[in-house]
Amino acid sequence: MHGPDPATLHPLPHHRKLVFLKNLVTRPTILVGDYTYYDDLEDPANFERNVLYHFDFLGDRLIIGNFCALASGVKFIMNGGNHETAPVTTYPFAIFGGGWEAAMQGQTVAEKYPSKGDTVVGHDVWIGHEATIMPGVHIGNGAIVATKAVVTRNVPAYAVVAGNPAQVVRSRFDADTIVRLQQLAWWFWPAEKITRHLTLLLAADVDALEQAE
Repeated sequence: MHGPDPATLHPLPHHRKLVFLKNLVTRPTILVGDYTYYDDLEDPANFERNVLYHFDFLGDRLIIGNFCALASGVKFIMNGGNHETAPVTTYPFAIFGGGWEAAMQGQTVAEKYPSKGDTVVGHDVWIGHEATIMPGVHIGNGAIVATKAVVTRNVPAYAVVAGNPAQVVRSRFDADTIVRLQQLAWWFWPAEKITRHLTLLLAADVDALEQAE
């Protein structure tokens, strides 16, 4: 036995509101790694409902790594929620037609309206209850996003962020240790190796972890 099957939907059989998210999402523009779970207070199907303004014709993706923990009510605002800000008005006349499509001036919707690219959550990231992640944000490996934080900019690896807009509260480790953990990339280890070294993963001895075979 080397942990739960990453292909199972409910890794805790008696807790039906927690899922390995990869096995629940249906949209090809939402990519989720192994063992990442979502725990919803009502219905885990709420996850995709909370990926907002995510329109296929824009092509932006939500990418979430391995071994992440996502709490109930986490929301991702995607690029479809963006409006132009340079003109006199932010109103999106062009999408409504009836002659207003002339405002497109030969552009596609994806070209006309601003995009910040894919939203990316690294590996081993913990996102707290009802946190909101804005379009195009990249959250580094090992980071923690506090409850109800609104993340408007990139989050460094192993940072703890909180507030609205979210600010770095502290770093989980010193800079040298973070570099070493990034190089170690334990989240790519095979399940058998993770099982053998659980004690080290649950400790704070990076030296010993680096020597693990």
